[in-house]
Parts: sequence; structure tokens; C-alpha cells
Amino acid sequence: MIQAILVFNNHGKPRLVRFYQRFPEEIQQQIVRETFHLVLKRDDNICNFLEGGSLIGGSDYKLIYRHYATLYFVFCVDSSESELGILDLIQVFVETLDKCFENVCELDLIFHMDKVHYILQEVVMGGMVLETNMNEIVAQIEAQNRLEKSEVSVLGP
Repeated sequence: MIQAILVFNNHGKPRLVRFYQRFPEEIQQQIVRETFHLVLKRDDNICNFLEGGSLIGGSDYKLIYRHYATLYFVFCVDSSESELGILDLIQVFVETLDKCFENVCELDLIFHMDKVHYILQEVVMGGMVLETNMNEIVAQIEAQNRLEKSEVSVLGP
């Protein structure tokens, strides 16, 4: 099961934080800091899996991450998840963001947080993977966009 999804930039600023396990706010902030420091100190040619930090469950949990441009995408999972499966899931999530935002960047995550959360909910809900087919995810996003536009046109300017 996925315990948390964290996206932060090269300076450790969180851009997307989604926990599927309940933690107090101060513990969540410590987890984000600890995760950033664990991932940042790793060399680029080292594998993208490491044991979870002490705050999120220790050796039973794994941090699986990918680094794209200025963003780190980190999934904290328990031992029942496949590392390679989660790496593929990160790739699907990033490619879906890229398709929806046409070359996604850090600013898209900041200024379109509602849309990013909606995309994430199409992929993962409650810590369980819902969909891995990017075309299905994009089709649902486009349907949502059409619905929003029709609501705006009905209500008028």
C-alpha cells in the first residue's frame, strides 16, 4: 500500500504532499524534511529505492523516487508493493501531468494544485493504485474539463 506521495523541488520545498496514513501536521513536516535529505544525498547513478526514514516506519517501508528536472517524485510504500511497479507508476503520473499541462513544470504544480490532485486521484486513491493506463486517465481528465466548461457556460459570465 502507498503510505505517502511527496513531490518537492531541488531545494526541499514541497509541491505536492499526500499522506494516506494519518500523521499530525508537525510529523508530516518532519517526514517531508527527512525524506528530502535522504533522497538528496543519494548519487544519480544509485538505484531509486531506499529504506523509509525512521519517522514513517523504518525498514518495513521503502522510498521509491524519480528525479525529473527540478522535481523529486517520492512514493513511500510498504513491503507489499513492487519497487519496479511503483517506478512505472511514477512514470505514468509524470507523463500524465506532462500531457495535461503540455510540458509540466514546477509552476504548474503550484498554480494548478486542484488539477494535480484530481489527476493523482485518478491514479491513486486511499493508498491503492486505481489506474495505470495513461490514456484512460487523460480521457477522465478531459471529461472533467468538458464538464467544468459546460457548467461555466450554463452559469454565464
